[in-house]
Amino acid sequence: MTTNRRQILLSGAALFALTLPGCQSMPTFSLTEAIRRLLTLASQNAFALLLQPGGFYDSSVARISLPDRFGGDRGAGILSVVLQSRQFRDRLQRQLNRAAERGAERAAPLVADAVRNISIEDADALVRGGPQAATAFLRGKMGAALLESMLPGISDGLRLFDDQIISQAVRSVTGFDIAALAQDITRKADDSIWAAIGLEESVIRADPQRTNDPLLMGVFGLLK
Repeated sequence: MTTNRRQILLSGAALFALTLPGCQSMPTFSLTEAIRRLLTLASQNAFALLLQPGGFYDSSVARISLPDRFGGDRGAGILSVVLQSRQFRDRLQRQLNRAAERGAERAAPLVADAVRNISIEDADALVRGGPQAATAFLRGKMGAALLESMLPGISDGLRLFDDQIISQAVRSVTGFDIAALAQDITRKADDSIWAAIGLEESVIRADPQRTNDPLLMGVFGLLK
């Protein structure tokens, strides 16, 4: 077992070395492929968690806070009587996070397609970058694509999961409506998804052997 693992690491190391600047023995697509595999695995792991029941709410990095108009996480300021209730606020936050799951269902295939088709100009810099360098690169490339795709799903989710909690909260705030709430949750869901993918990327970079992927083990194992 030890010998096989060493052989895998050595072969990955050789592959990595041959693709460094100045080495012309092998095309540089191998580093590009490493970044694609890193983003594929990181995004798959992130969505696998977020799309579970309670995935957003139970996440340490993806839980969506209440809108500022509802008092945010602090619950401070002048709020209606209904929004001052801790029990009500907890139930409301859970329902808003459930709605975010509907948006994430639409986002997942878009991220997968983007990873497959993305043009990676400097794979070496991304390999050597920070713990979430590839995630930041992908987010920059995709721009507002997730926001646009998730808004309809989150709007539907807010209506589907409304057990009078969401509508009661909206009615209690002057100048606020369900459309504005959907936009707020969509923006936060976008941040949450990228935070979750970034976390998974950093985990893979820190311990590439857990992936059992020879290329990831070879490329990122060398940087340990």
